[in-house]
Amino acid sequence: MLTNIIDYARFALYAALAGLIFLLFQAWDKEHPKIEINNSPSIEQTTSNYIPQVNNETKSPVVTAAVNANTTQNVIASGNIVHVTTDVLKADIDTLGGNIVKVELLNYPEEIHTQIPYPLINNNPDSRYLAQSGLLSTVGPDTTKGQALYKAEQPEYTLSSDQKDLQVKLNWQDSNGIKVTKVFTFQRNNYEIGVDYEINNQSNQAWEGNLYLQLMRKNTPPANKNGLVSLATFFGAAVSSPQKPFEKITFKDMTEKSLNEIIVGGWAAMVQHYFVSAWIPDKNTTSQYFTRVTNDGLYTVGMLGPKISVTPGQTIDTHAKLYAGPAISENLEQTAPGLQLTIDYGWFWFIAAPILWVMKKIHSVIGNWGWSIVLVTVIIKLMFYHLSAKSYRSMSGMKKLQPKINALKERFGDDKQKFTQATLELYKKEKVNPMSGCLPILIQIPVFIALYWVLIESVELRQAPFIFWIQDLSTKDPFYVLPVLMGISMFIQQRLNPPPPDPMQAKVMMMMPVVFTVLFVNFPAGLMLYWFVNNTLSFMQQWYIMKTLDKVKVDKKKKK
Repeated sequence: MLTNIIDYARFALYAALAGLIFLLFQAWDKEHPKIEINNSPSIEQTTSNYIPQVNNETKSPVVTAAVNANTTQNVIASGNIVHVTTDVLKADIDTLGGNIVKVELLNYPEEIHTQIPYPLINNNPDSRYLAQSGLLSTVGPDTTKGQALYKAEQPEYTLSSDQKDLQVKLNWQDSNGIKVTKVFTFQRNNYEIGVDYEINNQSNQAWEGNLYLQLMRKNTPPANKNGLVSLATFFGAAVSSPQKPFEKITFKDMTEKSLNEIIVGGWAAMVQHYFVSAWIPDKNTTSQYFTRVTNDGLYTVGMLGPKISVTPGQTIDTHAKLYAGPAISENLEQTAPGLQLTIDYGWFWFIAAPILWVMKKIHSVIGNWGWSIVLVTVIIKLMFYHLSAKSYRSMSGMKKLQPKINALKERFGDDKQKFTQATLELYKKEKVNPMSGCLPILIQIPVFIALYWVLIESVELRQAPFIFWIQDLSTKDPFYVLPVLMGISMFIQQRLNPPPPDPMQAKVMMMMPVVFTVLFVNFPAGLMLYWFVNNTLSFMQQWYIMKTLDKVKVDKKKKK
């Protein structure tokens, strides 16, 4: 029967949305297994000094891990720590290797209502995450046996209010006359860190070496302390090349197969929810990109640059930069081509991007992300007003035809063919298209998914308050008020639709608001706000259209 087909189609759309949410959750659960951390590793465990080495016997250098017994899983050799503070970050630089071993983001608290900055890069044993760089050579400063021990000019640096940038210099020199100065450059209101090497050869022989840049971290996703259901947000590494601007590399991929690829320019990054770090070489540099996993559980992505040769009496500079900060599209795009692709807006990115752009414009005026969501919802409803109105008119017509359809059902009994034919003639006579009632649901699904990814992936909405008890739109409603309101609004909207003729199907449809409320109870408050406002506007529009149609019919009868 046609009416049953229509009802089943509408039911299928709701079921498809529920199923999609369940599949997304399964995908997230698979990509985020529980990590068992051994806090007391044995000294007999295999160890690594984490320095890449070059196999010159091959045409393309193969980067491997040199192994010795200098370190253990919980103890990494260290020099002195140089502390750097700017207006947006705090960084610690280890003079052993000149590695960045800590970056704290001052404008992004670890938890809401605290002043503790978010620790992006850290040297904690359980969550180690380091940004290493060096000059690899047989004579130093870095060799496959270990990294250079630099000397710092001072132990602490602070960007003053009248400074635009800040330079931190580390010096190394061997007994033969090779002098290397490693310079870190920090800029005001910027998460980029410039890394320059000045190689001064005052020896009697040419110096040869390679610049290497690498990010290494434990497979320990940041703990979620707010109860947010974070579906399938990517956690892992990524690289970029002219042929493939964005290529994800999961930790599982690293375990199964090491990357070994020649790339011109590009970048190598570690990606996590809201934040990213990336090494970016000079755009014309041809580097050997690699991944590897040390035996003590550090996952590494990085690159080994081309051979640098410095003749006696010559001084040569080489440069790279590190981004370590929030995943803000504008910042990432300015830092390196394609780096903004680390913000993954999912399948409907082409809808998500303009939604976020409009929200930012609204936020720049009203200063509240919650009201930005409300106004964006209103704009979306206005865009689809006429299409929705057509659907609601059709559903209103269907509801009014329900008694006539029931009468036809009684008249023809079990003769389904005659009943279907009579129903089609009734629809044609009354100019009702039953399939158009499914359009509002179809419209909502891609917008819902796109807005979900905007709320999940946009660091701008992290810890963003709305009003009253909603202090973080990116996490669940602590009192579950918005999910309940969403369910109520969905129930009211269903009451305006014609009920399915099948009693069992009618009961299932009536349970849908309850099912959806339970499914979305831990979803972001911002998403629940969108759906509540969208449903409210929808049933208000539908109610208005139904009242208008009734008034038109009354007026026609009066004229007759």
